[in-house]
Amino acid sequence: MTWALPAIAAVLLAYAAVSGRLAGTPVTAPIVFTCGGLLLGAVELIDVESTAETVKLLAEVTLALVLFSDAARLNPTELRAEVALPARLLGIGLPLTILAGFGAALLVLPDLAWPEALLLAVILAPTDAALGQVVVTLPILPSRIRQGLNVESGLNDGICVPLFLIVLAVAQAEAGAIGDGAAARLVLEQIGYGIAAGVVTAAIAAAVLILARRRHTIDPAWARIVPVAAAALAYTVAVPVGGSGFIAAFVGGMTFGAITARQPDDAAPTDLLEESGDLFNAVTFIVFGAVLFGPALDHLSWSIVGYAALSLTAVRMLPVAVSMIGADTRAPTTAFLGWFGPRGLATIVFVILILEEHRPLPHQQPLVTTAIVTVGLSVLAHGLSAAPLARRYAHWTRTSPESNPT
Repeated sequence: MTWALPAIAAVLLAYAAVSGRLAGTPVTAPIVFTCGGLLLGAVELIDVESTAETVKLLAEVTLALVLFSDAARLNPTELRAEVALPARLLGIGLPLTILAGFGAALLVLPDLAWPEALLLAVILAPTDAALGQVVVTLPILPSRIRQGLNVESGLNDGICVPLFLIVLAVAQAEAGAIGDGAAARLVLEQIGYGIAAGVVTAAIAAAVLILARRRHTIDPAWARIVPVAAAALAYTVAVPVGGSGFIAAFVGGMTFGAITARQPDDAAPTDLLEESGDLFNAVTFIVFGAVLFGPALDHLSWSIVGYAALSLTAVRMLPVAVSMIGADTRAPTTAFLGWFGPRGLATIVFVILILEEHRPLPHQQPLVTTAIVTVGLSVLAHGLSAAPLARRYAHWTRTSPESNPT
């Protein structure tokens, strides 16, 4: 651990030096950071265990910041204008993806008990737009496609957190690790207290920012810190009272964004929040490569690789195709939406939370290995394909003879 922080800092500096050149190329930041982590783990510059408290803390802080940021940045006006696509992806595609992942796990990984198979499906359901960032930022892509994938990625993490808590409790109860009553109580407390903590703390933070701005008592530099403090407050208040810090962060972000949205455009500057999330996200992928992905390669099997491939293709793409029925969406658009469902940060955090549990599941090793390998495969496949496929799809939309090619 002595050289872990200097090694991580060196990877960040190396990427920063060439980040402008790499922007828009198939070599994405998650690929660089994951490969950097693999290298650092192989030479034992990062030799911490996946269950180490520092790894858990890093992952939790990162997801909390990302959840709060994604929820706070939702623009109600833009969302109302283009709500149809993300509503289909989340309302139809997400449940069907979980069901398809559950069925595939029962077939391909028969050793898993049914709650473990369902847990794996939930772990791999949320998408991470950062793995194919160009897809949601390339201006020449149709706005409704970029917005749809971006909103889906921003919201499905928050939707899957309570599902993860519920299914994990069911899996533990089925394995006899905890009683049914204790599982139900645990889930209700985590969801209920998490929602309450998020609403109350975010409302307080938003009120502080708004009042301070009206009275001209806040320095502009400190105004940028308020959203970061609000995210930290939501998470750290929820956990000690038995709530889910992730639910608190997501609900808090929605509350903070809704309250401050009624103020002038610069009332809630979230650039520092987003930059902090990006930095922690980068470090998380370095650590993922070193302490999760590298060791997981020692436990590979054909069934694990097969499920990972299915998860990124049929398990995602078929539900998306079903969700697009009746939406007057053409085949290339449906295929584009289906393919760009990368798995990343939320899955990594869910895996770490399972590893941290003092009540291990009976088939925990194949479950977490499958999830880790799927993320690793997604980092590579979605990263390499994002830029070329996005440009090819954009060219198709521009040259299509149809008035509404998408």
